Amino acid sequence: MARKLYQCIILPMSKLTHLDEQGRAHMVDVGAKPDTERIAIARGEIHMKKETFELIRSGQVKKGDVLTVAQIAGISASKRTSELIPLCHPLFLSKVDVDLALDESLPGVVITATAKTTGKTGVEMEALTAVSVAALTVYDMAKAAEKTMRIQNIRLVEKHGGQSGDVVNE
Repeated sequence: MARKLYQCIILPMSKLTHLDEQGRAHMVDVGAKPDTERIAIARGEIHMKKETFELIRSGQVKKGDVLTVAQIAGISASKRTSELIPLCHPLFLSKVDVDLALDESLPGVVITATAKTTGKTGVEMEALTAVSVAALTVYDMAKAAEKTMRIQNIRLVEKHGGQSGDVVNE
């Protein structure tokens, strides 16, 4: 059996904090960092045909209330981020909001998640995970009506707190 060799490009350690001096993955030690309030907002969309959009809007999807189930799924997923993404720290989340808004111009659903904590590390991954799983839940619940839905543009919108300061992308 042939083994594949992968070339690893090692960037300066200041750029990739999850790599040690030898380029091996590790969980970052945040023990010495001060606890600060941290907030992250992420957003994404799921695009669909107008007919699928109308089924969701009218509550006619056979599996039930798509937006409520997706909201709960996103909140639940955010609380399990460290179980899903190997190098994430488990966090005590003080607040997670997941908002799903129907957008006729897509047509589809715009998902916005806000995660908040007071701690030593940020909540960007928790907000992004909430959006991702909420979008997957919309897809799962409506896939009987349409399998061509597209989950798109999942991104960090803003983050506040921590040593790296505030980031506002939109």
